[in-house]
Formats: sequence, structure tokens, C-alpha cells
Amino acid sequence: MKSERNPYLFEVPRIGDSSIGYISVSENSDLPFQVKRIYWTYFTPQDVIRGNHAHKKLQQVLVAVTGQIKVNTINYRGEQQSFTLDQPNLSLFVPSMCWRTLQFSHNAVLMCLASEPFSEDDYIRDYEQFLSHINR
Repeated sequence: MKSERNPYLFEVPRIGDSSIGYISVSENSDLPFQVKRIYWTYFTPQDVIRGNHAHKKLQQVLVAVTGQIKVNTINYRGEQQSFTLDQPNLSLFVPSMCWRTLQFSHNAVLMCLASEPFSEDDYIRDYEQFLSHINR
């Protein structure tokens, strides 16, 4: 179910064709929040699991610019979902209070659009602490 409290996949339109390549463009009005920070993660070894955290307030849109990224989530109700990002026009909305783990294929690049500037205080890095937040 698509909800601003649950993770969901969505496509960004692509322009072009196979003879010249493609471009995908997303405006703030197309996204579930106003973007306040953009970062990307790369050269992550395939056997490393990244993420292992949730955010109290921050929301994200994740895009595999290249390669494949498997994302597992647990939402605020404890419901688990798995997603595979493998196309640069496929995006994953990750709401606040959603635990996530990510596994990258060789040479995958993850771009993240974030709803807030960086704040260490926004992170929940301990899974038991996350569970206590969602079970309140």
C-alpha cells in the first residue's frame, strides 16, 4: 500500500532511446518531500551490509544509479519488505521510522535524496532501540 509512512517504489520518467541513451529528471514537486541534501555511496564491497539504522525524522528517496542494490526495510508497524533497485529511473521512498539494510552489487552506486540536512541525533543505530520506538 502506498503511504507516506510505508516504503514504496516509484518510477521517474525517462527521456531518450537506446540509440542515444536516456536521462531521468525529477523535480521537487514529483517527490514526496522537498530535497535538502543529496549524497551518493559507491565502492561498497558486495559482502558488506550497509544501513542498519532508521531515522526519527528524515525521509529518503534511494536510486541505484548503476548496478543493483537490495534494500530490506522494517516499517513503524514492524512489517518487513524487500526491494531491488536495478534501474536508474526506479526510486524507493523510505519514510522516517523505517529500519533499512542495503546490499550492493559490484560497482553499484546509490544516490540518496534526503528530506533533512545531516544530523547524527536523527539516527537510531541500535535495532533494540528502534523496536522500543515502534512498540510505544
